[in-house]
Amino acid sequence: MTNLELVLNMLAEATTKEFSKKEDPKTFFKSKVIARKGGSVAGNARKDIENKLGESVVSDKNAEQIHFKDKKKLEKKK
Repeated sequence: MTNLELVLNMLAEATTKEFSKKEDPKTFFKSKVIARKGGSVAGNARKDIENKLGESVVSDKNAEQIHFKDKKKLEKKK
């Protein structure tokens, strides 16, 4: 997961939290609708970034793989 992916994830979570505080959902269904709204904000931001960069910002790597570029360092960590 890249820094940009982490930031987009944080954007989704923070936006969802603010929507939830404002709308104060009382049921699971209402909470689910709010979660989708927060995810939509981050999804739109991701699409805008990708359009301007001309490439995907989503990677198939996890944080350890990015931090430890050298596989030997990763194996020593375990």
